[in-house]
Amino acid sequence: MARGAWRPVAEERVKRKQRGGDRMSRGYARAEQRNQEAREALEPLAEGERPTVVTIGAVVAGLISLSIVAGYAAGVEVDGERPRWPQVVAPAVIMGMMAWGMWRARYWAVLGFQLVLVFVLFSAFFGLVVGASSVAEILGTLALLAAAGTFFFFMVKAMARIQMPTRLPKE
Repeated sequence: MARGAWRPVAEERVKRKQRGGDRMSRGYARAEQRNQEAREALEPLAEGERPTVVTIGAVVAGLISLSIVAGYAAGVEVDGERPRWPQVVAPAVIMGMMAWGMWRARYWAVLGFQLVLVFVLFSAFFGLVVGASSVAEILGTLALLAAAGTFFFFMVKAMARIQMPTRLPKE
């Protein structure tokens, strides 16, 4: 190989890398344009308005909180022993605060509830893969995955609407 024969190969690599970078830049630009269009299509919440999925989430969180307290009051045992008071109060208060926050359409509460949904989704998937041993368990877990996944999906748009600043009227 003659001295300097590698240069055309190296230059071709640089050109391919630049073309790839251009494609990536165009891809980012198209994605940002779609994001901007999606943002503009969102309607800000009216005063006192709450998206339906957030209302449902608030009710579910409130029912979970009440069921924790009711179960403790009814004497429910976990692994053969009654849970200690802090093990009952902490999740009941957290879910209660989340219910109150979602009822008031607070972003932090919806985000927290989505975090709980993520834990449910991962736990259910792990249980499906590792522990499901009967058809009933498999179907129940698949139903839980479908419900939690759908709930999570619709909450994303609701969160976007909650955090939106109100727009000035167009002239």
